[in-house]
Amino acid sequence: MTNNLYLQNGLRFLLLVLAQVLIFNRLNFLGFINPMVYILFLYWYPIKQRRSVFIIICFILGLAIDVFSDTLAFHAVACATMAFFRPTIMRFVFGVNYEFQSFKLSNTTRAQQIAFLTFLILGHHTIFFLLEIFSLSHLLLLLKKIVFTGLGTLVLGILMITLFSAEKE
Repeated sequence: MTNNLYLQNGLRFLLLVLAQVLIFNRLNFLGFINPMVYILFLYWYPIKQRRSVFIIICFILGLAIDVFSDTLAFHAVACATMAFFRPTIMRFVFGVNYEFQSFKLSNTTRAQQIAFLTFLILGHHTIFFLLEIFSLSHLLLLLKKIVFTGLGTLVLGILMITLFSAEKE
């Protein structure tokens, strides 16, 4: 069981990095919208795994994207920060239910899943674009990038979650 879990997470890690680097980094909708679908790793990672290992894995995930994207560890910082705040976001979206052993993301409502993904995306994009632009004098540009890239990521994320998640009966 645990070997299967490690294999599944390793495969997700690898496929999301490859998809981000080879496909989504090359997309430029309207000249500035690049969906960041590798954030789905934070969404799909098992809830009851050790938090310190999760933060390190997310840092490595972001660093792998940074190496191929040439972005000065912006992805690594944003991804590790969202990994750190993931339990807080889960507590906000799902309440205390997520702390129980029987909690599964697939057993929650679709609205809760989308809210969880939305908070992960908005937090990640806010950190990433604050580091990238590094100036509040360009606040409108910052907001434009956060909102529109976030919407693009959310739409593609929902499509990927619908395609690759187990069907609930």
